[in-house]
Amino acid sequence: MSSPLPDLDALRIDRSQEPPRGRRGWWWVVAALLLLGGCGWWFTRPGPVQVETAQVRSLRADGGGGRTLLNASGYVTTRLEATVSSKITGKVSEILIEEGMKVEKDQVVAKLDASNVEAGLRLAEAQLKAANLMLAEIEPLAEYADTELNRLRGLDRSGSVSRSELGKAEADARIMQAKIIRQRADIAVAERQVDEWKQQLEDTVIRAPFAGVVTTKDSQPGEMISPMSAGGGFTRTGICTLVDMGSLEIEVDVNESFINRVKPGQTVEATLDAYPDWKIPCKVAAIIPTADRQKATVKVRVAFSALDPRILPQMGVKVAFQSDESAAPAGRREILTIPKSAVRESGGRHIAWVVRDGKTERRAITLDPSPGDDRTVLAGLAAGETVVVNPPSDLTDGAAVTPKSSR
Repeated sequence: MSSPLPDLDALRIDRSQEPPRGRRGWWWVVAALLLLGGCGWWFTRPGPVQVETAQVRSLRADGGGGRTLLNASGYVTTRLEATVSSKITGKVSEILIEEGMKVEKDQVVAKLDASNVEAGLRLAEAQLKAANLMLAEIEPLAEYADTELNRLRGLDRSGSVSRSELGKAEADARIMQAKIIRQRADIAVAERQVDEWKQQLEDTVIRAPFAGVVTTKDSQPGEMISPMSAGGGFTRTGICTLVDMGSLEIEVDVNESFINRVKPGQTVEATLDAYPDWKIPCKVAAIIPTADRQKATVKVRVAFSALDPRILPQMGVKVAFQSDESAAPAGRREILTIPKSAVRESGGRHIAWVVRDGKTERRAITLDPSPGDDRTVLAGLAAGETVVVNPPSDLTDGAAVTPKSSR
């Protein structure tokens, strides 16, 4: 008996449950678009904003002393500084100093060509010698005239000489005495001429007027020098600039609206721009009793309590005028400062942008009303925190930033 033939319908594939081909292709398109969009966002996303930052500085962390009443900026100056020049016009023959060299008072710093002066001095000395020889010649003649006069006077008592001979002898004696007086005057003139030429010779040697340090060297051998530029545009007016480093001080311009916070002898804390972590104790030396009406400022001189070789003339410096210790508020253990350019105003309040973990944080702060390039922070910040200097106008809270440079 033969087996039944297989049912061909049993071998047919049932496609009733398979999703339509069109719908399956759509999902692949969506996935590809999402992948491309994500890659495009990743490569075109905005990077962190580069900003300049500065740290919140603590001027006093031990709680001692008074608080800062006023901040100001100025420069290191010197009370004794001079451009060393010559008294006469001449050609420089020798320079004996260099920049940075220490010199003592009356030390020779340069010499001028003295050949013409030396020739004039030799001529004056020769004229003085000739005048002395002339006096030596006249003095015997004067003695002879006096002797002859005395002899004739003796003869006149006995009547052995005429009156005319006696008168002539008296005239000759007076003439010789007058010649001696005149010759001695000529000798005095010749001596003054010698002294004058010696002084001119001394003027060709240029000496330091005081002890100090040479800061600039302004002439070279072979150049002409004159105290008044009499030789024209190519004539120098100075040999060097000499500074007394023992007379260094600070000059600051204080706004006249805040000059009432400054008084002579007041404690000052100075910070050189070159050494921002070095606090230099100072005192107010003097308040110049006049104001600049164009700038509305009053000049204040601040003296260093102790000098240091690192302090140089014309250095920029920031000063903080301190209150008395008794006036310091209780519990005030540090004075925090930030650059003035890190402060912004928003809604009538001062704010600063703090950088934390690479992101910005908007922080409301309270400032001391004292003006200056650095502002004193009373509340809102802590020592060591980082703030944004000159923040962009479009900076937002939580924005990613990278420091461009630090102060």
